[in-house]
Amino acid sequence: VQLVESGGGLVQAGGSLRLSCSASGSIFSSYVMGWFRQAPGKEREFVAAIVWSGGTTFYADSVTGRFTASGDRAKNAVSLQMNSLKPEDTAVYFCAAKAGGAGVVGSPTNYPYWGQGTQVTVSS
Repeated sequence: VQLVESGGGLVQAGGSLRLSCSASGSIFSSYVMGWFRQAPGKEREFVAAIVWSGGTTFYADSVTGRFTASGDRAKNAVSLQMNSLKPEDTAVYFCAAKAGGAGVVGSPTNYPYWGQGTQVTVSS
């Protein structure tokens, strides 16, 4: 499985960005596609996840109501719509994939496949 993110950039606080993650390789319907972020000097943290089949979503408390994860199986892609961005959302954002049932969705150690990351910077 190969993952490639796009859509990062610089935005003012209160603005919006949409991240995309294109997947290639063997993506099975049971797979979970996760979004994580890592700020300088901090550990990688869970942001959101979507089950490839069915579209069930999961969100970190810090982004609930502001971020929306979605998937397009026809294009083998997932997206993360980020609204009402805050300076504390500044980080490198990663797309990741794991088999369904392989551990909790919020733990990065359960994801064997990762994209290269895309920088999101929110200015105050």
